[in-house]
Amino acid sequence: MRGITRYVLRQTLTNMAFVAAGFTAAVWLVQSARLIDLIVNRGLSTTLFAYLAVLTLPRFIVVVLPIAVFIAVLFSYNRLLAESELIVMRAAGMSQAELARPALIAGAVAMLILAAMSVYFLPAANRAFKDLQFEIRNRFASALLQDGVFNTLSESLTIYMRSRDTNGELVGLLIHDTRDADKPITILAERGAFADIDGGPRLLMVNGSRQQMDRTTGKLSVLSFEKYTLDLATFRDAPGVRDRQPDERYLQELLFPADPGRVGDAAFLIEANFRLITPLSALALAVIPVACLLTGEFNRRGQTRRVLVAVLIAFAFEALDIGLKNLAGRTAVAVLFLYLNVMAPICATLWLLWRDGRHPTLRRVLSAAG
Repeated sequence: MRGITRYVLRQTLTNMAFVAAGFTAAVWLVQSARLIDLIVNRGLSTTLFAYLAVLTLPRFIVVVLPIAVFIAVLFSYNRLLAESELIVMRAAGMSQAELARPALIAGAVAMLILAAMSVYFLPAANRAFKDLQFEIRNRFASALLQDGVFNTLSESLTIYMRSRDTNGELVGLLIHDTRDADKPITILAERGAFADIDGGPRLLMVNGSRQQMDRTTGKLSVLSFEKYTLDLATFRDAPGVRDRQPDERYLQELLFPADPGRVGDAAFLIEANFRLITPLSALALAVIPVACLLTGEFNRRGQTRRVLVAVLIAFAFEALDIGLKNLAGRTAVAVLFLYLNVMAPICATLWLLWRDGRHPTLRRVLSAAG
């Protein structure tokens, strides 16, 4: 690799890293704020919150990285033009392909990162996140309770609590248990706390009463207690095994599902194509600034118009990508247009570089020399 190529590539990769890190951090912080409720109001630990927040990172990187490589290439090449460094490089005998090489390498690096995300890290993170979310909803009952609201944990259990104290204990409990429709139970307690053991979650209560109404006889029985334990494991409505969604499955599971009944499933095939298209989008966005800034005639009065054209093309590319992905859920033809959308900038840029390399315009050479 030539020294000039390393020089431009180093600038481009540095800019890409900074932009990607900044955008990812901003989006991640905004989205992670939604999980803070699990700590403040639901009683989960900060360690669990941090783990959930980390599991959301891959999905943000997949969205941010293609945009970051576009901004990095656009900024780097526009600066090289503004400071006349590209003119010097051309005068030194560098071809169009050599000038475009750093941008293509940066796009290839982003493409490889996104390929790793699509093939392994993204489905693994989605799988772990939804498994933990499922576990919280169906085991950590404390995470579901809201103050001053009748919380329905299942069809047969409703819990109301007035508030939580500074230790996370529940204050002012009312529980309605209708597992036996003919003998509903109502429990009142001053305080309570959740405990999670191997057998499942338990609700420990102190200083209260247990009231049971026998609807066949109309008799009400009341039991006062100092300590009482309610087993919440028997109230679960959710199944023990959760069917994994397409975004949780690895690429080989989408293309070759273990369940014969899911072979050829439209949702699986669409998700598999999305995984293949996403890495290519980084390369497509990397070559758009190359096509706009590097090819054609050089203008000594500035490249503002070319920069704006590159931004508009990138915006149109992203808009088409989002629209076609939404349309792919209704018609498989949209998947073909997704591939056309991502390959069009790549093919157009390669053709423009080949054309300029084979037939350099006299005006560009003269303007560069002047």
